[in-house]
Amino acid sequence: MTGTDGAEGEGAAHDGCLEVEEPGPFTTVQDGGRPGLGALGVGRSGAADRAAMAAANRLVGNPERAAVLESTMGGPAVRARRPVMIAVTGPATVVEVDGTAVGSHCRVLLRAGQVLSVGAPPHGLRNYLAVRGGVTGVRGADGSVHGPELDSLATDVLSGLGPPALRAGDVLTAGRAAAPLPSADLIPPDRAAHTGPVRLPVVWGPRDDWFTDGARRLLVGGEWTVTPDADRVGARLHGPEGLRRARGGELAPESMVTGALQVPADGLPVLFLADHPVTGGYPVIAVVRGAALDAAAQLRPGDRVVFTAAG
Repeated sequence: MTGTDGAEGEGAAHDGCLEVEEPGPFTTVQDGGRPGLGALGVGRSGAADRAAMAAANRLVGNPERAAVLESTMGGPAVRARRPVMIAVTGPATVVEVDGTAVGSHCRVLLRAGQVLSVGAPPHGLRNYLAVRGGVTGVRGADGSVHGPELDSLATDVLSGLGPPALRAGDVLTAGRAAAPLPSADLIPPDRAAHTGPVRLPVVWGPRDDWFTDGARRLLVGGEWTVTPDADRVGARLHGPEGLRRARGGELAPESMVTGALQVPADGLPVLFLADHPVTGGYPVIAVVRGAALDAAAQLRPGDRVVFTAAG
């Protein structure tokens, strides 16, 4: 649905635009994160699926890294306190306004009092809800007030930075629209995503020499399954057998990056995602390439994964 800037109430106070009626299983505020602070022990965090976040923001005329809501397996339901324009992206899912389906991956203009709800996607894991003007803060139902920390409003579940996961009664504030709306008011969702084994290209190292040749063949030749032990920090994988080491001993903690496949003592790899620790002490056999990290962020428990060697 296409709206106009005037319908968004440019002259109105730009706060208190949406109230959370039902947060869903796990909904947080995310943006482009806090890059470049690893030396301080602060990870980048931010949206797990950055392309989906950017798409939602583009639909409502925001900068691509503006703060949005990231929901996991459905939710939230939010009530508009004033006319507000939103867009939901990520996996194709059911989006309703007052119980009537309006579609995802398009602009939706909410009138004051209307309730928008996001259903659980049949495939994939995380959806993104952008508000025209961008989310600028959270007023908690408990009276707390949350704004940007270290130039970001992202919730980092490992460091504790950013507002906590949304709760019923929380109120979201938004900024003023920074640019005209784009001519396109919808984008095609990726309906093919995650309907079969997800292929993720990896580059070897930095510690692949700690593993046997058989372990390296197994990593890229076998099929792995995402276990229920998965969140924004990482996803633990189950496979035909553990990855065996070629050498023993301990590894001094070293820097970790998003996409690292760290292998703990049981030999079953853990895929690090947006809120991963900045250092780790288990060897990393390979790293998922940056272009595939958005697909990795949409893995859900039970999804199958095939790694392919890309260098």
